[in-house]
Amino acid sequence: MEPAGRHALITGGGGGIGAAVARALHAAGAAVTVLGRTAAPLAALVAEGGADGFVTADVTNAAALEAAVAAAEAARGPLGVLVNNAGGAESAPFARTGRLLWDRMLALNLTSVYEATRLVLPGMVARGWGRVVTIASTAGLVGYPYVSAYVAAKHGAVGLTRALAREVARSGVTVNAVCPGYTDTGRLAASGATIAARTGRSAEAAKAMLAAGNPQGRLVRPEEVAAAVVYLCGAGAAAVTGQAIAVAGGEVM
Repeated sequence: MEPAGRHALITGGGGGIGAAVARALHAAGAAVTVLGRTAAPLAALVAEGGADGFVTADVTNAAALEAAVAAAEAARGPLGVLVNNAGGAESAPFARTGRLLWDRMLALNLTSVYEATRLVLPGMVARGWGRVVTIASTAGLVGYPYVSAYVAAKHGAVGLTRALAREVARSGVTVNAVCPGYTDTGRLAASGATIAARTGRSAEAAKAMLAAGNPQGRLVRPEEVAAAVVYLCGAGAAAVTGQAIAVAGGEVM
């Protein structure tokens, strides 16, 4: 029953890390619901057998998120696993980081984690079992220039993880974060294209520059992040809570 037989919800589940987590939890026997803003990639994941169903919502819209969680539980039962994967980064020097950018980054990367966790944690505690895993990025552990709002939000997500882990430690619920380094996803490809446009480098050179930040000299694979999530949801990780596990090739220690 850990995680086999549990109902798992993955936000931002339509691609990249979220889709890899969905496939891995589904392969481990969980009933998986993926959530995202756009139906097509979610439906494609279900059609390929990587998830059991999907719901659509913008995680920054609290009412829509609540309705989506309710629909997921009505379809597949109470949630035993929540993976807060939805997120994204916008870059700008701090001097040009206006309030709208700041608010967008906190809403997407921190407040959405609060909202989703608030919806499912009480039920997990009442049932005596649950796993909350937030995909928080190495930006939740160290500072990076030109993404101050994103870094602040991810540090907040790690702090929330640690606070909740202590709060529910005796309940049978664990709360952890997984912090990937640069990961080979569509989002990273878009970041590489932005870097290329700004610097005149080729897209491949920009991607190589990002990979060079990993001491292993490569990008992290989404499946490696997913494996950490599956571990945290398993019986062998019952004593692991309040942790922020870097999956980054030694970039963060």
